[in-house]
Amino acid sequence: YTEADNSVVVATDSMKQTVYILAKQHAVTPPELFAATVSSHFVEKYKHIHSANVKVKVHRWTRLSVDGKPHPHSFFRDGSETRNVEATATETNGISIRSAVAGLLVLKSTGSGFHSFIRDEYTQLPEVTDRILSTDVDCGWVWNSFGSLKDVEKAVPQFDKTWDKARTITLDTFARENSPSVQNTMYKMCDQILASVPDVKSVDYSLPNKHYFEI
Repeated sequence: YTEADNSVVVATDSMKQTVYILAKQHAVTPPELFAATVSSHFVEKYKHIHSANVKVKVHRWTRLSVDGKPHPHSFFRDGSETRNVEATATETNGISIRSAVAGLLVLKSTGSGFHSFIRDEYTQLPEVTDRILSTDVDCGWVWNSFGSLKDVEKAVPQFDKTWDKARTITLDTFARENSPSVQNTMYKMCDQILASVPDVKSVDYSLPNKHYFEI
């Protein structure tokens, strides 16, 4: 790029067509496998490319019911929640994968509080022992590194199970716990996921407040 030399540039059109062809030739589920397949392809095909990063986002589509029966070819977008994957393949360090639940909007009308925090001359937030809690869940987990695409293929049975497990832990903990703080609730969610999936090395959460007020 610095020398305006396009002879080493893989055009974005080539990238797009490659994704379509690989999707036709290889399994696209689970998304962790497809992301690893695409990222590995670019590193293996082009000798001057030393790493490739691929992001995959899976939207929720639900089959329509017509006259009480599932319709054979019609679907609707079922909310804003997505299943996200980011895979990076490198020449020397194998494949790293981060999976995530994103855009999962949740709310509970009670069972949450926030009090006993630092108060100083800048603090206006009142202390509360019971409040509405709503957030847009972004929960991600990083897998132990994979040596090759074949290692990712061997792990395929774990990907869907872990996504279901992480989502269930998130929703169950959110609903059941009398939350002393969002931060503490996030910690408990992370701890449970790490304990239940040995092949996951780290978990992260983003739970931004969505404000709804009683009238």
